[in-house]
Amino acid sequence: MLITRRVDFSASHVCRKPGATEQENRAMYGPAANPNGHGHNYVLEVTLEGEPDPVTGMVYDLKELKDVVNREVVDPMDHRFLNYEVPPFDTVIPTVENVAIEIWRRLDPHFNNGVKLRNVRLYETEDLFVDYEGAR
Repeated sequence: MLITRRVDFSASHVCRKPGATEQENRAMYGPAANPNGHGHNYVLEVTLEGEPDPVTGMVYDLKELKDVVNREVVDPMDHRFLNYEVPPFDTVIPTVENVAIEIWRRLDPHFNNGVKLRNVRLYETEDLFVDYEGAR
Protein backbone atom coordinates (compact mmCIF):
# COMPACT_ATOMS: atom_id res chain seq x y z
CA MET A 1 0.00 0.00 0.00
CA LEU A 2 1.17 3.53 -0.74
CA ILE A 3 0.48 6.63 1.34
CA THR A 4 1.42 10.16 0.29
CA ARG A 5 1.82 13.38 2.24
CA ARG A 6 1.91 16.77 0.46
CA VAL A 7 3.61 19.89 1.80
CA ASP A 8 4.48 23.29 0.37
CA PHE A 9 7.53 25.46 0.83
CA SER A 10 8.97 28.51 -0.89
CA ALA A 11 12.63 28.94 -1.76
CA SER A 12 14.83 30.83 -4.16
CA HIS A 13 17.84 29.61 -6.12
CA VAL A 14 20.05 30.26 -9.07
CA CYS A 15 21.26 27.62 -11.51
CA ARG A 16 24.79 28.42 -12.65
CA LYS A 17 27.72 26.15 -13.41
CA PRO A 18 30.88 27.44 -11.73
CA GLY A 19 33.57 28.31 -14.24
CA ALA A 20 31.13 28.65 -17.12
CA THR A 21 30.75 31.98 -18.85
CA GLU A 22 27.60 34.08 -18.58
CA GLN A 23 26.69 33.04 -22.12
CA GLU A 24 27.25 29.32 -21.36
CA ASN A 25 25.15 29.53 -18.18
CA ARG A 26 22.33 31.31 -20.01
CA ALA A 27 22.45 28.66 -22.76
CA MET A 28 22.26 25.82 -20.18
CA TYR A 29 19.78 27.24 -17.67
CA GLY A 30 18.01 30.11 -19.44
CA PRO A 31 16.42 32.65 -17.07
CA ALA A 32 17.22 30.38 -14.09
CA ALA A 33 20.87 31.46 -14.51
CA ASN A 34 20.08 35.02 -13.38
CA PRO A 35 22.78 35.69 -10.76
CA ASN A 36 20.21 37.43 -8.54
CA GLY A 37 18.19 34.23 -8.32
CA HIS A 38 14.47 33.62 -8.52
CA GLY A 39 11.92 31.85 -6.36
CA HIS A 40 9.46 28.99 -6.50
CA ASN A 41 6.53 27.82 -4.46
CA TYR A 42 7.52 24.17 -4.35
CA VAL A 43 5.02 21.39 -3.74
CA LEU A 44 6.50 18.22 -2.29
CA GLU A 45 4.77 14.84 -2.23
CA VAL A 46 6.39 12.13 -0.11
CA THR A 47 5.15 8.59 -0.71
CA LEU A 48 5.72 5.71 1.70
CA GLU A 49 5.15 2.01 1.02
CA GLY A 50 4.12 -0.59 3.54
CA GLU A 51 1.30 -2.67 4.92
CA PRO A 52 -1.23 -1.30 7.39
CA ASP A 53 -0.46 -2.21 10.97
CA PRO A 54 -3.03 -4.78 12.15
CA VAL A 55 -3.59 -2.84 15.40
CA THR A 56 -3.67 0.79 14.19
CA GLY A 57 -4.77 0.21 10.60
CA MET A 58 -2.10 2.71 9.46
CA VAL A 59 0.87 2.26 7.15
CA TYR A 60 2.61 5.06 9.06
CA ASP A 61 1.51 7.66 11.58
CA LEU A 62 0.65 10.68 9.41
CA LYS A 63 1.42 13.13 12.21
CA GLU A 64 4.91 11.62 12.49
CA LEU A 65 5.34 11.77 8.71
CA LYS A 66 4.40 15.45 8.73
CA ASP A 67 6.84 16.09 11.60
CA VAL A 68 9.71 14.33 9.78
CA VAL A 69 9.07 16.18 6.51
CA ASN A 70 8.81 19.53 8.29
CA ARG A 71 11.95 18.96 10.36
CA GLU A 72 14.12 17.60 7.53
CA VAL A 73 12.86 19.60 4.54
CA VAL A 74 10.46 22.44 5.20
CA ASP A 75 12.15 24.02 8.22
CA PRO A 76 15.64 24.13 6.65
CA MET A 77 14.50 25.09 3.11
CA ASP A 78 11.40 27.26 3.46
CA HIS A 79 12.00 30.95 2.64
CA ARG A 80 15.72 30.31 2.06
CA PHE A 81 18.07 31.10 -0.81
CA LEU A 82 19.17 27.52 -1.41
CA ASN A 83 22.59 28.35 -2.90
CA TYR A 84 23.66 30.37 0.13
CA GLU A 85 21.69 28.98 3.05
CA VAL A 86 21.13 25.24 2.51
CA PRO A 87 24.02 22.80 2.11
CA PRO A 88 24.83 21.03 -0.18
CA PHE A 89 23.59 23.69 -2.61
CA ASP A 90 26.63 25.81 -1.92
CA THR A 91 28.47 23.23 -4.09
CA VAL A 92 25.61 21.43 -5.92
CA ILE A 93 23.53 23.27 -8.53
CA PRO A 94 19.99 23.39 -7.08
CA THR A 95 18.07 22.15 -10.10
CA VAL A 96 14.71 20.59 -9.28
CA GLU A 97 16.35 17.20 -9.88
CA ASN A 98 19.13 17.87 -7.37
CA VAL A 99 16.72 19.30 -4.80
CA ALA A 100 14.60 16.13 -5.05
CA ILE A 101 17.70 13.95 -4.57
CA GLU A 102 18.67 15.96 -1.48
CA ILE A 103 15.16 15.64 -0.06
CA TRP A 104 15.34 11.87 -0.54
CA ARG A 105 18.74 11.79 1.18
CA ARG A 106 17.31 13.68 4.16
CA LEU A 107 14.14 11.57 4.48
CA ASP A 108 15.18 8.01 3.63
CA PRO A 109 16.97 7.20 6.94
CA HIS A 110 13.76 7.87 8.88
CA PHE A 111 11.80 4.97 7.42
CA ASN A 112 12.36 1.29 8.17
CA ASN A 113 10.68 -1.61 9.97
CA GLY A 114 8.45 -2.53 7.06
CA VAL A 115 7.83 1.03 5.86
CA LYS A 116 10.04 2.47 3.16
CA LEU A 117 10.32 5.71 1.28
CA ARG A 118 8.95 4.94 -2.16
CA ASN A 119 8.94 8.25 -4.02
CA VAL A 120 9.67 11.94 -3.74
CA ARG A 121 7.75 14.12 -6.19
CA LEU A 122 8.80 17.75 -6.26
CA TYR A 123 6.86 20.34 -8.24
CA GLU A 124 8.95 23.38 -9.11
CA THR A 125 6.06 24.95 -11.01
CA GLU A 126 2.50 23.90 -11.67
CA ASP A 127 3.52 22.14 -14.88
CA LEU A 128 7.05 20.92 -14.00
CA PHE A 129 7.89 18.21 -11.50
CA VAL A 130 10.41 15.47 -10.93
CA ASP A 131 9.89 12.02 -9.43
CA TYR A 132 12.79 10.44 -7.57
CA GLU A 133 12.79 6.90 -6.26
CA GLY A 134 16.31 6.74 -4.85
CA ALA A 135 19.07 4.36 -5.74
CA ARG A 136 17.67 0.84 -6.01
